[in-house]
Amino acid sequence: MYATKKSDLKSFKCNTKSVCRIEGNSSNAYLLRDRAIEEFLVGVEPKYDASLLKLRSQNIDPECIGVISGFASFVACCAPAAIRIHMAPLKNLVESEALILDRQGLLPRSPAILGNRTVAELLTDGAIQVDIDQKFPQAVGISTILGRTSLLGNSPWEILQNDNPNDPFFTSDYPIALEASTPRLANWIVPLAPDLAIRVRPDVNLARSAPDLSFKRFSYRYRSLPRSEVIEINRLSSDVRRTWSFIATMLFGSQISLVKTDTIGSRASRNVSLRNVASSM
Repeated sequence: MYATKKSDLKSFKCNTKSVCRIEGNSSNAYLLRDRAIEEFLVGVEPKYDASLLKLRSQNIDPECIGVISGFASFVACCAPAAIRIHMAPLKNLVESEALILDRQGLLPRSPAILGNRTVAELLTDGAIQVDIDQKFPQAVGISTILGRTSLLGNSPWEILQNDNPNDPFFTSDYPIALEASTPRLANWIVPLAPDLAIRVRPDVNLARSAPDLSFKRFSYRYRSLPRSEVIEINRLSSDVRRTWSFIATMLFGSQISLVKTDTIGSRASRNVSLRNVASSM
């Protein structure tokens, strides 16, 4: 696998552990159980490669749907770029609330060392800044991960087969491409391997429904993509919000684990399903 840094286009050969592992990233003190995401991943990581084989052979069962939906839900809230993306609206929210409170006279002026100014004045000239703890948006995402997994797994899918060996799907530090579907909605395109991706058309009618991890409403169609569509998906996947892009050098037939941590070996022997996790989160 090769990684390319988008700011200067420099590349280097790497493995998943060297670029995907962040020390302590799965622990979150905002949650009642700070390792809740690890409990969730027990039902995802060890079954990922087998689920890819099921997608390729169109032998899709609820476990496969849950694993792939769970993977997409996980990277949507815990990938490094996902955390950065979700910090921005929280920062804007805190700034807006501070300005409202300041206008209402509910916040004191600054100490003399800062010029006895209002919060609005301090924010405007950059004397103070709002700093969001990156663990907070991650906690929000983790707390809703079962609902997101259910929504994705009960929505229509397109399984996208890439038979173009010279143009593999590539991924990034936020491996979800958003594709305009309607003026208000976007499809999720998730590269899973160099030769395989899914396009999910989220069913907004399920947004407020109780999670259904039996995936009774799941449907799909299978498509072999022309080279032009593969290139367009790769373009969407390399959106400017991402820092790194990754291309795997070994293609068809290889079993590629896109989610890997230093503890996966100890988890692999534990047979825990998503439904077990759902009952305890």
